Amino acid sequence: QVQLVESGGGLVQAGDSLRLSCAASGRTFSSYQMGWFRQAPGKEREFVAAVSRRYGITIYADSVKGRFTISRDNAKNTVFLQMNSMKPEDTAVYYCAATETNSASRNQALYDYWGQGTQVTVSS
Repeated sequence: QVQLVESGGGLVQAGDSLRLSCAASGRTFSSYQMGWFRQAPGKEREFVAAVSRRYGITIYADSVKGRFTISRDNAKNTVFLQMNSMKPEDTAVYYCAATETNSASRNQALYDYWGQGTQVTVSS
């Protein structure tokens, strides 16, 4: 198993940047594809970005492409989400998740391990 703890959330203004971190402990971090998801008030949880375990291949939701960057540091057992040019619609609880599937995925049903989430609020 792997345990995930997110940090870095907070209150920012539209146009600002924020970097989220997700620290992993337990089984070998490099065994997992990692993803970020978010859930806004009154909405279902949605995919944001994912990064593959070995070659760092990344995929993004269209709504964040060009503004957000996911990366990982396997030596530090950490995955990051750099968020730039933030918008009020980015306001949500952000979760990191881990899966042992063969590739990074947008499908949250494939992720077995989840963090507790960190709140991100973007004011206009």
